[in-house]
Amino acid sequence: MNEMVRLELAEYSWSIEEYHRTLKQCCNIERCQCRSARAQRNHIGMAIRAFARLSWNFYRTGVSWHEATTEITREAVRRYRTNPGYRLGGTA
Repeated sequence: MNEMVRLELAEYSWSIEEYHRTLKQCCNIERCQCRSARAQRNHIGMAIRAFARLSWNFYRTGVSWHEATTEITREAVRRYRTNPGYRLGGTA
């Protein structure tokens, strides 16, 4: 193996590492609360779909994955605060 082949393989391995890191950090693939195998497969599939959408958004707009997920969360909280779907009773 020469130096160019090694560098090319290092680039591939970094891309794979970035993919796994993004699945864990931005798509919460490890936070599955389900016990059944089917539910876990569904969760993994939806996390991979979310990753594909975030990647598409990144290439289309240039907004990073972290910025996009933060903005989605902020917008959801903002909308809920203006029109809450339910209200909690008093604590006293």
